[in-house]
Amino acid sequence: MKNLLKEVCANENNNKWKNMIVRQLPLYRNDDIRSEFERDYTRIIHSNSYRRLKHKTQVFFCPENDHICTRIEHVTHVESISYSIANYLGLNTELTKAIAVSHDLGHSPFGHMGEKILSRFSQNDLGVPFWHEKNGLNLVDTIELLEDNQRCKQNLNLTYAVRDGIISHCGEINENSIKPRDEFIDLNDYTKPNQFAPYSWEACVVKIADKISYIGRDIEDAITLGILDNHLDELYELLNYNRKDKKLNNSNIIHYLVADLCENSSPDKGLCFSSQAYDLLNKMKDFNYKNIYFSDRIKPSNRYFEVVLTEIYHTLKSCFDGKSAFSSIHSLQKFYPRLYDGFSNFLYCYYDYINRKSSHYKNKILFENSSKSHFYQAILFFISGMTDNYAMKIYHEIIGF
Repeated sequence: MKNLLKEVCANENNNKWKNMIVRQLPLYRNDDIRSEFERDYTRIIHSNSYRRLKHKTQVFFCPENDHICTRIEHVTHVESISYSIANYLGLNTELTKAIAVSHDLGHSPFGHMGEKILSRFSQNDLGVPFWHEKNGLNLVDTIELLEDNQRCKQNLNLTYAVRDGIISHCGEINENSIKPRDEFIDLNDYTKPNQFAPYSWEACVVKIADKISYIGRDIEDAITLGILDNHLDELYELLNYNRKDKKLNNSNIIHYLVADLCENSSPDKGLCFSSQAYDLLNKMKDFNYKNIYFSDRIKPSNRYFEVVLTEIYHTLKSCFDGKSAFSSIHSLQKFYPRLYDGFSNFLYCYYDYINRKSSHYKNKILFENSSKSHFYQAILFFISGMTDNYAMKIYHEIIGF
């Protein structure tokens, strides 16, 4: 039923509203015509992290076909799907748009395989896993910088509701009912993906839209690339399609799942599918893992990602001299000028040292100059922000002469 969730919409009548729009600091412009979430949306799409998504792997690495999905297309699809759901159910579409375009900002180069590799480094050297939802929160809170109206660098300073949507968006959900939590928690209390339910209904919508978006599009891309040539009969049988009467495309899959979700959701039941749609969604997910994500065609690129990221990480890690981050990386300058320039410029923004607090920087200082763990954390942040292309260029600089 249309507008069924209007009473729980994120607006001034919601008892969570003041918590939803709280920011870590006041914004520097007070005469803005935009709403709180509109301001977040534009801050995100003007950020460098958002721009870099166009050169980050979604599933298929470095495709020659320009029509294969990249990470930035994926977030656009999530924005579109979450808008349709939120608009029909009477929720705040400005909030879903802001969460959707920012939900994957924390992804590393080379997709989920890159995330696994960085997590292993982080676990070994820092004792904590790396996961893109948490990295996304760290990024919008402390890493990503925008110039203010005085051309000073500042953190993004997003609202609580958008920050919560980023860290709560994990699409690997196994339950067929999602409702927001009531507790206004410190988001830094998250220690693993999917630990808490989102704080808003709008974030719950994005969480589901994320899954709807990738489940069908990955199949569409795999068909285009010929990866599923030997599995099409299985796929048509799974979808209960007659190959002569009904065409398989992502539009049909999205339409079915979105319409079913809107028809079956309510404030009491939460956001949920019918049992038939939920069963189909799980079968499609299993199909994708077996025939796409774990396919032999994917494995060579995964081995390449391992080599590239390991070499970059250990090259940077091995140069730390225990005294100063900046004296440590000086040895890189002669043989790896691209890596040196990139990493030194990154460090300059976040380390505490003499003259760091110039008038052009008003962002948070993250690291102490002589701390090994801070240096390793800086490396992980730096690598996680790389595009696929940049990571490959750095790797070839390291191995070249």
